[in-house]
Amino acid sequence: MDLNKTALGIELGSTRIKAVLIDEKHIPIASGDFEWENRLVNGIWTYSMDMVHTGVQTCIKNLMSDVKAKYGTELTTVGAIGVSAMMHGYLPFDGNGKQLAEFRTWRNTITGEAAAKLTELFGFNIPQRWSIAHLYQAMLNGEAHVKDIAFLTTLAGYIHWRLTGEKVMGVGEASGMFPIDSAKGDYDEEMLEKFRTLTGCDLRAILPKVLPAGADGGRLTEAGAAFLDPTGTLKPGVPVAPCEGDAGTGMTATNSVRVRTGNVSAGTSDFAMIVTEKPLGVHREIDMVTTPDGLPVAMVHCNNCTSDINAWVNLLSEFCEMMGMPAGKGELFVKLFNKALEGDPDCGGLLSYNYFSGEGVTDLDEGRPVFARLPDAKFTLANFMRTHLLSALATLKIGLDILTRTEKVQIDKLTGHGGFFKTPEVGQRMLSAAVGAPVSVMETAGEGGPYGMALLAAYMLWKDEGESLPDYLDRKVFADAKCVTLTASPEDAAGFQAFLTRYQNALPTERAAIETLC
Repeated sequence: MDLNKTALGIELGSTRIKAVLIDEKHIPIASGDFEWENRLVNGIWTYSMDMVHTGVQTCIKNLMSDVKAKYGTELTTVGAIGVSAMMHGYLPFDGNGKQLAEFRTWRNTITGEAAAKLTELFGFNIPQRWSIAHLYQAMLNGEAHVKDIAFLTTLAGYIHWRLTGEKVMGVGEASGMFPIDSAKGDYDEEMLEKFRTLTGCDLRAILPKVLPAGADGGRLTEAGAAFLDPTGTLKPGVPVAPCEGDAGTGMTATNSVRVRTGNVSAGTSDFAMIVTEKPLGVHREIDMVTTPDGLPVAMVHCNNCTSDINAWVNLLSEFCEMMGMPAGKGELFVKLFNKALEGDPDCGGLLSYNYFSGEGVTDLDEGRPVFARLPDAKFTLANFMRTHLLSALATLKIGLDILTRTEKVQIDKLTGHGGFFKTPEVGQRMLSAAVGAPVSVMETAGEGGPYGMALLAAYMLWKDEGESLPDYLDRKVFADAKCVTLTASPEDAAGFQAFLTRYQNALPTERAAIETLC
């Protein structure tokens, strides 16, 4: 294996850090991972930076072991590296590189006042999880560290900085920090000035420099190589692509970067990304971000998706062990997901809210997982599982309806990826029932973000002169890709709508749970 003809993508996701190595044909050839979970500490959803460092190094160690086992060679270099992570959040540093506050993730809903005031000021929706909302809320709170901020970044931006020494990031990731002017591929100048007038803070001095896909993001330094691999096997000097967010890597992994294409990423959180051809009105439920090459994207982001499903599967796994019939988690997920296909289209009178945390689309600042049923409900295992799968998509559907019905956004192609789609057909059919349109899943759907980041690293390395990202993906990556497209039955689509009506009508139940379950 020629290591110089490979590209490495690393993504720090919500429950797993994963690295995927691809060859010059853009095929995954090795991987490594590390499982982790966020923690609620003093009311803040966070990950410790020690865990970030340990997780990345363990992930790379496991990748190197996989390469050694498969190919009998040490992973001393690669052709290019790219890093992505959960978008948004808050990571401030002073001029000496000292972290000034705990890492505040996308999952926090503690910036409502700041988000509302900035949305009004800019005439542009600023969600609570965006970096600028966190910064302004810290200012409004009078937090002492604000005066010392010399660099504000995201998790992906932090890792990129550690690897290269460069304070830069891809335009898609930057669009979750502060609004982007797609015509210029940079932060919106008018909004920067409005913020400076409001607060006296010159954001240009503290935000990362914005780069498009394919640009040079720096080189892996000696310190960066040691950060990834303390053993010294991995050598410095590798080109590093501009870091991206998990939204951008999801778009790339599903070839959804052209206008009127879209994708749904479904894992711990779920979000839909639709590349638009016209400006949209201001909607609290819709975020405007960009593709990795700067095109405007309408994003419906939901904080909660599969966490509640995972919790129930863990419970059922415990039951199996108690009965002396232990089952692997992978086997349980497949069997339970397939069982959901046998359920009633409307779930037979069962209902659940999968809210581990607050949810912006339904205007809730906290979450309480709730399962409920009517006294005469058809309480079967099939309906139980189907309820949780539809609940995972319900909030997403509410936001998508604004795009398709209110803004008349057209979607020519919708592709799913992430853990929700690992079991063949099931998640795909549920999503098709939700959106009332065909849904495609590629064979690489389970690889998701790290694969998309590896493709962006490959694009930087191997693109032809003047070749756009959409053309590169169409011609060199996905021309012969295996893809399965499914359309839900009219009965399933009608059943989802009936479930959603019940879900929306009963939202006061979730609000009451938040108020009373402490």
